[in-house]
Amino acid sequence: MNTPKSDRAVVTRFAPSPTGYLHIGGARTALFNWLFARANGGKFLLRIEDTDKERSTPEATKAIFEGLTWLGLNWDGDVVLQASRSDRHAEVAQQMLAQGHAYKCFSTKEEIDAARVVSRAAGHAILFQSPWREVDAADHPDLPFVVRLKAPKTGEITIKDAVQGPVSWKCETLDDLVLLRADGSPTYMLAVVVDDHDMGVTHIIRGDDHLSNAARQSFIYRAMHWDVPVFAHIPLIHGEDGKKLSKRHGALGVEEYRAMGYLPSAMRNYLARLGWSHLNDEYFSTQQAIEWFSLEGIGRSAARFDFKKLNNISGQHIRDSNDAYLLTAIADYLSATGQAALSDVQVANLSRAMPVLKDRAKIIPDIVEKAHFILSNRPFKPDAGASQMLDPVSRGMLNRLTSRLRDVSWDADSLEAVVRKFADSESLKLGAVAQPLRAALTGRTVSPSVFDVMMLIGRDETIVRLEDISV
Repeated sequence: MNTPKSDRAVVTRFAPSPTGYLHIGGARTALFNWLFARANGGKFLLRIEDTDKERSTPEATKAIFEGLTWLGLNWDGDVVLQASRSDRHAEVAQQMLAQGHAYKCFSTKEEIDAARVVSRAAGHAILFQSPWREVDAADHPDLPFVVRLKAPKTGEITIKDAVQGPVSWKCETLDDLVLLRADGSPTYMLAVVVDDHDMGVTHIIRGDDHLSNAARQSFIYRAMHWDVPVFAHIPLIHGEDGKKLSKRHGALGVEEYRAMGYLPSAMRNYLARLGWSHLNDEYFSTQQAIEWFSLEGIGRSAARFDFKKLNNISGQHIRDSNDAYLLTAIADYLSATGQAALSDVQVANLSRAMPVLKDRAKIIPDIVEKAHFILSNRPFKPDAGASQMLDPVSRGMLNRLTSRLRDVSWDADSLEAVVRKFADSESLKLGAVAQPLRAALTGRTVSPSVFDVMMLIGRDETIVRLEDISV
């Protein structure tokens, strides 16, 4: 367990912008915050940063809620909507203005652009240095203005990051960020600090693309004499080729992994391993992740998304899951993909077959496909591969086998013995009989053991399915 570097009870937050789906990188950030809070007996809060009115949508907000809920990342308390707190953000900006930590800037966009062109031509940093920083209020014109932070211009600012270690910037390289726009609306950089303070956030765990923001935001904390949270900036996720994660690598929305049939427990396990480690453990339960999670376990290098590893971990979670949980997961998968729900009879059949269905499955669709023989009704329409196996010769062979199955004791050992003896009498290997038999009984070339299939569907159903394909 990580020992928090604060006397206050741990409070973390996940603060996505509702401008699109909950992508896999955001899900990992949420998971790390959730794990750290749960590991330290703290709170995990959710804030929707919906101040971008043009891009924020209710649909995206709903997708965030549904994605977190599916992943099992329950948050504490009510969801905070950032846009509803704009008055509070503006109030803080006015306090900073009154205390001399901020100032009114009347420079127009054209003036700012022109100043940056001059700086660039002179080979200087292109940060805008406002000419209004030290102008007395008595000399202010009656014109539109923004409120800017009066950041220190000398010395260094150092962030003691829990993942990256101490990181320093020269103050002269950091601009006077805008706190309030000309229309009086707060900027993100102000709003996020005010919200984190008011929500009591003690640890800010987020992507390292926000690292430079931490330095600039620290100026606001210090100006307001607020406690600065512990920052922990985690490396981004890359694809298997080491390049920035894209859709072809797996940068999809959480809902797409749900629709592909991954278990939430498997996704939590795999996402936790993307950038965090505990010894050499690859496969673990969520409870173990909570017990082991620490900020010290987060690496500084970018993690690489690997579908093969995800599938391997997913398969282990399926094998170790109890059957009732898998039945619920299958129902969720069918609903997420717009497929019909299973009937009570189908659920009962699936429950009986689950021990042999889940053994080699990687994802939920593997189970559903392998369960075709027990979920569907005869007569089965064989798929292309099964049709090839059921040629006239194989059909004749199965017709001869059928008579031997009518009176055999219906247990796995007896069934296998009869089929082996039949194969010997036909001068065939066992597989040459078992494969057409599987095709006839399931309509597929892949299924559980053909003897397990026969046991599950019973003698009468086995016989009639073989009679359906007889020549």
